[in-house]
Amino acid sequence: MANFMASLAIINLILLGICLIFIMSAILKWLWNITMPQVFNLKEITYWQAFRLLLIAGMLFGGSVGGSALFNLSL
Repeated sequence: MANFMASLAIINLILLGICLIFIMSAILKWLWNITMPQVFNLKEITYWQAFRLLLIAGMLFGGSVGGSALFNLSL
């Protein structure tokens, strides 16, 4: 029973992480579209462009989104 509960907790954490990535993508899209077109005369972005930007930022800067442990390049 303890094994089942531990695996259920791990699955819940993975699902929570996936949901947080999608929510952060929506927030990034919203912030970009209300700020960047007015300030820098850039085009608005789509949801999937915001998702890719979030993944790229996670890979480059090692933030919590994008799996910093997965893309950790420090020695």
